Amino acid sequence: MIKLKSSEYKNYSKFLNNLANRLTKFYFSRLNKPFKISNKLKGRGYDPVTDADKSFEKFISKEIKKKFPNHQIIGEEFDYKKTKSNFSWVIDPIDGTRSFVIGNPTWSNLISLNYKGVPMLGLANFPVLKKYYFNTTDKGAFVCENGKKRKIKVNRKATFSNMRLSAAFHGILSLDKQKKIPQILKRMQFPCSDALSYSHFAEGKLDIVIQCGNKIWDIHALIPIINAAGGIVTTWNNSDPKKAGNIICSANKSLHNKVLKILKPVSK
Repeated sequence: MIKLKSSEYKNYSKFLNNLANRLTKFYFSRLNKPFKISNKLKGRGYDPVTDADKSFEKFISKEIKKKFPNHQIIGEEFDYKKTKSNFSWVIDPIDGTRSFVIGNPTWSNLISLNYKGVPMLGLANFPVLKKYYFNTTDKGAFVCENGKKRKIKVNRKATFSNMRLSAAFHGILSLDKQKKIPQILKRMQFPCSDALSYSHFAEGKLDIVIQCGNKIWDIHALIPIINAAGGIVTTWNNSDPKKAGNIICSANKSLHNKVLKILKPVSK
C-alpha cells in the first residue's frame, strides 16, 4: 500500500487547508457575479461550462505551480502539465456546474494530490456553504466550518435495514436497467448533490452513496477523504475507484458487499 511520509502529509495537507480559504475568498471577490454558460456537448446532450469554471482552474493551477513547480497538473477544463514527477494534481474547478448555473449552493472545488497515480490527499471546498472537507493522513479526515475544524468518521454501525442511501444515475442508467435494481430504487430516500453527498457520507450523515459516470476529477479528491474517514469506496464491480466510472461508497464491508450484490445486474 502506497503511503506518504508524515512530513509530506503535513506539508501537502497544510497547502490544501490554506488553498480552501483562498478559493472561497477568490470566489466572493472575483466570481460571485453574472457569468457566461456554454454547452460542451453542443446538441449531443447538456454538459455546461462557465467562465467561473475556467477562472477557478487557472487560479488553482497557478497556486500549485507556485508551490510545487515540478508536479503534474490534470485539470477538467484545459490545464494539463506533464512532468517526470511522481506527484500529480487532479482538479475539478466546479464539481456540480449544473447546480452552480441555477444558484444551488452545493457545488464545490475538488482537488486531489496523487502519488504514482494513487489519490493520497483530497480537498472538497464549498465556497457558498463556507465549509470544506479534507484529509491530513490516510487515517484523519476533517470538516472545517465557521472557523472550526472537526474530525469526521463514517457511520460504521449502519445496516441494510436502517441505511441512509443517496443515489443518482445522471441519465446514464436506462429505465430498463433501473428496473433490475428495485431494492435500490425503493431506498433512494436522500437527494444526491454531487461531491456534497460523498462529503456527508464521510461525515456519517449518509451510509451509502451510488453514482454513475464519474470522471477522475469527479472522484479522485473524494477517495482519500472517504478512506481516511473509515469508508469503503469502489466501482460497482468492486474494482479500484481511481478508474472512476460508476462509484459506490459504503460505511462498512457488510453493507458494501450487500449493495454490490444488488447492483450486479447493472454493473457489467
